[in-house]
Amino acid sequence: MQIGNAWDEGFSQEDLARLVVDMFHRTLVHHIFWFKEVEHQMGWEGALEALADAYPKSYGIQMNRLGKTLGFDMVNGVPKPLLDMPREKILALIDALGVNWLANDGIWFQAVEFKEGMNDAKRTNDSCWAWFSPFEAWSIKRYLGLGDKPGLEGLKKALGLRMYARINVQSIIDESPNSILFQMNDCRVQSARKRQKLEDYPCKSAGLVEYSRFAKAIDPRIKTECVGCPPDAHPDEWFCCWRFILEE
Repeated sequence: MQIGNAWDEGFSQEDLARLVVDMFHRTLVHHIFWFKEVEHQMGWEGALEALADAYPKSYGIQMNRLGKTLGFDMVNGVPKPLLDMPREKILALIDALGVNWLANDGIWFQAVEFKEGMNDAKRTNDSCWAWFSPFEAWSIKRYLGLGDKPGLEGLKKALGLRMYARINVQSIIDESPNSILFQMNDCRVQSARKRQKLEDYPCKSAGLVEYSRFAKAIDPRIKTECVGCPPDAHPDEWFCCWRFILEE
């Protein structure tokens, strides 16, 4: 392998294109490793504070450089091609990102399941939710500018912006002045299993972690109760249901 200006002479156009994709992936994983190591050294809150500082700076530098290289402008921190995209197209892109996120989750689950078995896959999945759910809540809070204690109204807004919010069907019922019910009326994963004549995937252990940590990260005063979640029996109108209570 040569170095200097002629280092790429042995690479085809396809080789170079694949290298670009691989370098994007390496940058993403490096970002994750930095976050996890800061969390190890400084704790969860310290890691989020560092992320709040590092992410916008890194994003700005990287996107501006990519814009200059690829020939697109940045407007208020957003790539102009996204701003110029028709509304239906950008909504389709958001849906595709949600489906891709879900597919990635399932692929990781199966990678562990096929190697170590269902028990280890479920255990890993539950632990992953313990990290991702409060991070997603933190990210959505910043996006919406919800503040520290936005209450149940803030939680309702945040639930509508989760990664799977547009690819599943969910509803919220105002149960009392201090409680709401969140129902997953159509779950993409469970509906697929239903079409294949399979039993519900027993996701309650993950849900107990996911929803309680998400709600508490939105507002630490919110308590989470499971009304029902597989393997629990449930009515046809929902797969799982969660009660969120604001405790003053």
